[in-house]
Amino acid sequence: MAVNYIVQAEVVDIRSDHPKKDDIFLVDTNVWYWLTYTKASTSANSYQITDYPTYIANALSAQSLLLYCGLSLSELAHNIEQNEKKIFSSALIPKEYRHNYPAERANVVAEIQAAWSQVTSIAVSTDITINEVTTNTALTRFSTQPLDGYDLLILEAMDKAGTVQVITDDGDYVTVPGIRVFTGNQNVVIAARNQSKLLIR
Repeated sequence: MAVNYIVQAEVVDIRSDHPKKDDIFLVDTNVWYWLTYTKASTSANSYQITDYPTYIANALSAQSLLLYCGLSLSELAHNIEQNEKKIFSSALIPKEYRHNYPAERANVVAEIQAAWSQVTSIAVSTDITINEVTTNTALTRFSTQPLDGYDLLILEAMDKAGTVQVITDDGDYVTVPGIRVFTGNQNVVIAARNQSKLLIR
């Protein structure tokens, strides 16, 4: 079944956009995964491992400011470990894979360290303190916008950094009013076009 996105954000198609020097982008975890993980192609669509790295390269060439949130480390590590386990053996449960195969665990650690090193070498950290105020704000947003827990806190980091632009493949972000979503996800682009929310810069 197709996802019925109710688009509240402005949406920019990264396939036709050119980043600018004054752009500030928070880069979502999924984009870091496709850009930095050596085996991303085993679990991605072809546009994800071509369009996003190209857009990030163009942003760096334009001297746009790229931001990452420290919270992305947990999601990136989880996704890399999950994919490495699937490559090794889809029959294992995560705990078996993590504890019973030390050589594989060392490989996972090396992949995550290499990926995170790339993130921190090309982007600037924008972090938030996870406290009662932050979690209450995220929980309030959760009741009105269909986002997962990671995204709720990434949005809080965006607010703290004073940026409204996010590079992501995750269509959930388009439900957030007041932000600008840069994406290669054509389902999202089509929904935005149909709802007059597609922005050509």
